[in-house]
Amino acid sequence: MNNHYTQKKDITQALVNEHRLILRVITLLERNAPRTANGTYSNWQFYLDGVDFIRNYADLFHHAKEEDVLFEALVKNGMPREHSPIAAMLMEHDQGRAFVKEMEAAALEALDGQTGREQIIAINALAYAELLREHIAKEDEVLYPLAERVIPDTMRDDIIAGYAAAEARTAADFSAKYETVVVGYEQE
Repeated sequence: MNNHYTQKKDITQALVNEHRLILRVITLLERNAPRTANGTYSNWQFYLDGVDFIRNYADLFHHAKEEDVLFEALVKNGMPREHSPIAAMLMEHDQGRAFVKEMEAAALEALDGQTGREQIIAINALAYAELLREHIAKEDEVLYPLAERVIPDTMRDDIIAGYAAAEARTAADFSAKYETVVVGYEQE
């Protein structure tokens, strides 16, 4: 039997699946931020819940797998850390964190009764949404397929174990909790 056709253990589908929930939050930001900018949506808790989702689900849960497991495996397999797709993805993760920090600060100020925070919230929410939409497309359409092609079978069990270890650091109902939050805002 030709080895070329043997089934490899998938190392990116779990990340693609997590992107689907992240994209649903992006869609909510894209829906609500323009309404916030024009004064018709002032649920500041939505933005704070969005920050919580981004920091805990997207960053700690999802990016932990990407940055600490998959990206490290790509480097170990020969991809340079600097001046590479990995460097670009890490830079975009940092850019996203900056937008989230600004959105959170303005939402907290608005919740505290400060006026005129709407534009800052909307600008940062939409900048984050645009960055992440493009970022996820690059990962799903370029980086992940590349990883599937170049990562050898000998490294795949360790990657899958790394994902499991990252997930074990969260509560059993972690993903379900965030799915429920997202559904609640989708029905708003």
